[in-house]
Amino acid sequence: MMAEILFLAHRVPWPPNRGDKIRSHHFLQKLMDCAAVHVACFAEDEAERQAGWERKEELASCEVVLRTKSQWAGGVEAILTGKPVSLTCFDSADIRAYVAQVIATRPIDCIFVFSGQMAQYIPADFGGRVVMDFGDVDSAKFESYAAEGSGPMAWINRREGRMLRDFEKAIAERADHALFVSEAEAALFRQRSGLTGDRVEAVGNGIDLEFYGAPDVHPESLGHGGPMILFTGQMDYQPNVQAVQSFSTQVMPAILARFPDARFAIAGRAPTDKVRQLDGTNGTIVIGAVDDIRSWIVAADVVVAPLRIARGIQNKVLEAMAMARPVVASGCAAEGIDAVNGEHFLVADSVNEEAQLLCGLLQNPDEARRLGERAEQLIHARYSWQTQLAGLPALCGLPNIAAAGVAA
Repeated sequence: MMAEILFLAHRVPWPPNRGDKIRSHHFLQKLMDCAAVHVACFAEDEAERQAGWERKEELASCEVVLRTKSQWAGGVEAILTGKPVSLTCFDSADIRAYVAQVIATRPIDCIFVFSGQMAQYIPADFGGRVVMDFGDVDSAKFESYAAEGSGPMAWINRREGRMLRDFEKAIAERADHALFVSEAEAALFRQRSGLTGDRVEAVGNGIDLEFYGAPDVHPESLGHGGPMILFTGQMDYQPNVQAVQSFSTQVMPAILARFPDARFAIAGRAPTDKVRQLDGTNGTIVIGAVDDIRSWIVAADVVVAPLRIARGIQNKVLEAMAMARPVVASGCAAEGIDAVNGEHFLVADSVNEEAQLLCGLLQNPDEARRLGERAEQLIHARYSWQTQLAGLPALCGLPNIAAAGVAA
C-alpha cells in the first residue's frame, strides 16, 4: 500500500513564481513521486485560490483556504492570546477541520510542514512522523528588524522574535527532522535551540536547469545603449524594499559618476509606494511584474543582490548564476550558496565596495562574462532540484521510488 502524507503550506505551492513557493512546489512534487499526498494551504487572493496546475488531480485531496485575516487583526489577536503574530495571521478553523478529517480517515504516515506558521496544525496526539521545513530561522529575521528599527514596530518585532524563538524550538523538539535551506541556517538554529545531531539539517534550494538554461530567451530592452544593472524579487517584501532603496540612493550615484548612462532596473511583483518613488531617480527604473523574468536576467550586464537583511539562500542569485550573469551580492545575500567569492560571484561588504565591484565589471565586460560562465557551470554541477532533494523521501520515511525524481 502506498504511503500517505499530509502536506501543510502557508501559500499555495503552485505556480512556482516566488521564492517560498518555488521551494514548496519542488518539495511537493518530490513527495508526490513517492507517496499519496493530501495538501492544505492558504491562498492570498481568489486568483491564487483558483490557480490551476497540471498535477493537481494527482493529489489524494486538497484544501485551499482564502486567507482573509488582516495583519492588523492578527496583531490584535496575538496580543490578546499571547501568541506570535505569525501564527494568529495564519490561524484557520477550516484548515484545522480539514487536518482533523484527514488524520481521522486516512492512514497518514507523515506530516510534512512547510514554513513555521503551519506547525500550529500538527495534532498533539499524532503518532506518525513529522518533518518540519523551517526554511529560514524566522525568529532571527524579526530580531534583525527590531535591531534596525525604532518605536512601536521595534517593540512588535522584538516580541515576535522572542516568541517565535520559543515556538521554533518547541516544534523542532516535536519533529523527527527540522530542515533549513542552508547549513548556515541549520548551524544558527542548532546554536540557538541547543538541538544537535541529524534532527536539524540542511536541504538546499535548487534551480530548474531546463527552464533557466533555455537557449531561445529573448532579452528585454530598456531602450537605451547603456549598461543595465538588475534586481529581481517580490517587491512588497521588506528586505527587498530596503535593498533597492539602499542601492538606488547610496550606490547608484557612484556608478553614474563613471557610467552616466547606466540604469538600475527593478523587476518584480507588487512594488510598494516606497519602491515606486525610486523610479526616475539615480538612473532607477521600476518595471514591476514581468511575464518572463528570464528575459530581464539575460539582458542584464550585472545582477545585484544588495540585501541588508537576508536569511537562507537567495533564489534570485541562483537564477542569475544559472543564466551565466555576473552577480554582485552583499555578504548576507551570498551566505548559504556553495560558491567562491571572486570565482563564481563577487561579494561586497559595504555600499562603497558594491559600487567599486560594479564599476569594475562594467569596465571589464570580458571578466564579467567569465564570471558568469563559471557561475553557470557551478549551478549546473551542484544545484539541480534532483540533487538537492535526493534525500527528502528518506527523511519522510519513504522509499525513493521515482527513478528520475523531480525534474532537474
